[in-house]
Amino acid sequence: MAAKKREAGRSQAGHDTRDIKLAKNYCFACGKHNPDGMRLRFTYDEDRDCFVCRFRLGRRYTGPPGHCHGGIIATILDEAMGKVNKLRHVVAMTSEMTVNYLKPVPLKQPLRVESREVKVEGRKHINMAEILNEKGEVLARSQGLFIAIDPHKMFARFVDR
Repeated sequence: MAAKKREAGRSQAGHDTRDIKLAKNYCFACGKHNPDGMRLRFTYDEDRDCFVCRFRLGRRYTGPPGHCHGGIIATILDEAMGKVNKLRHVVAMTSEMTVNYLKPVPLKQPLRVESREVKVEGRKHINMAEILNEKGEVLARSQGLFIAIDPHKMFARFVDR
């Protein structure tokens, strides 16, 4: 597993795996080709065994005054949990996701999201993620069930082999 984790750490961007390469990534959360997207960039922290993304949220993500909209918080957590599947070199789709909104997520402040694997049973991958502020306080937490798919069957016309 350590070799897989090192390899995952080198391929942090987008939704590519060792077997799949997308010509362009228009993902709202991490796609560099989406002019309206968030363009989140994740790295794998081997020492802590988790994916990490540092970011700040601008006014465009406003929900309550001065704070982030809950749907954007869920998007960030979902994207972070999805990155964990790279450790197993699978493409997995979100099947279920729970979000605990613990404290309001502020705009224009340094934040980070961290995600890690909880367990894997066959095609079922359970991952978790947290959004933290600069003090390390957990603002939102999620757990998700991801189902591994065959991307060549599901996305054949979008995938370069």
